[in-house]
Amino acid sequence: MRVNVSAATSWPQGGRHLSRPAFTLLELTIVLMISGVIGAAIGMTLLHQQRFYRGASDLLYAREGVRDALEVLSTDIRGSSSADSFRLMADSAIELFSNIGSSVVCRRLTDLEVGLPAATARGNTFTALLTQPDTGDLVLFYRDSLEADSRWERHRIAAFGHRSLDASCPAGGPFSPEASDGGPGFVLTLATPLSPHVAPGAPVRFIRRGRFSLYRSSNDEWYLGYRRCNAVGPSTCGPVQPVSGPYAGYSSDPGATGLLFEYVDARGEPVEASSPIDVARVDITARAVSPGNPTDGGARQGGDSGKVSLAIRNRLH
Repeated sequence: MRVNVSAATSWPQGGRHLSRPAFTLLELTIVLMISGVIGAAIGMTLLHQQRFYRGASDLLYAREGVRDALEVLSTDIRGSSSADSFRLMADSAIELFSNIGSSVVCRRLTDLEVGLPAATARGNTFTALLTQPDTGDLVLFYRDSLEADSRWERHRIAAFGHRSLDASCPAGGPFSPEASDGGPGFVLTLATPLSPHVAPGAPVRFIRRGRFSLYRSSNDEWYLGYRRCNAVGPSTCGPVQPVSGPYAGYSSDPGATGLLFEYVDARGEPVEASSPIDVARVDITARAVSPGNPTDGGARQGGDSGKVSLAIRNRLH
């Protein structure tokens, strides 16, 4: 027996009515089942692709976080030396003087004032600043003298600013710019008098005290943060600023913590926090987490990790 889903339709033709049968219920059911299977297969394919691309994006995000942390820390730690050694050595934090600029003494104006050349002179870069030094920073002068106890002389900055070349680095010297170079020079004012061992041509380094640490933010995520600290005296640091992240949370387990600092001497032995002058290498491990949904325990799934070993430059021994 044939069951019509709808009434037969007829058309008049030559005085007669011709009937066209419709689809049966069984035929419609089969078509719907096949369509459902195809639709489900397409949907699962799209879902798998979406998960794949989201997982790849999360992995790239985590790798970028690891790379950012290692690059920032490498730049500051590798440039440190015995003259500006570490002030804090912890498993998840490090405080040190990092280099923010360099220059050369053009001439001594007084015992408290030093003239520095313009950024470019005679085709060479003599003054290079990542950021302009201020009263919260220190300056180091290289002393090329056998009478000096230390190669670098340290002073607190009282003032730093632009000054005309006539006042800071007049024409005629080896660090004076040619007429086409233009640009002002700089005058550096010190808080304490400069020793006679520092002569024109001596290299100059500007350093800033800061602390990098793994910290927990208000949104319950862990980040690499930076704090600027006072130049001299007991450590007093300002508010933390996020640098990169998120990372795995802090843990006393070296194999699980989000950020790990390890300090090694020239023989490869661990260095105690009380002996920062002995540090020859710093090993840094960063473990970033992906921005995906957390598990039931609150820990994130996925992520990436990286490790770098940094040899300390300019060591005196």
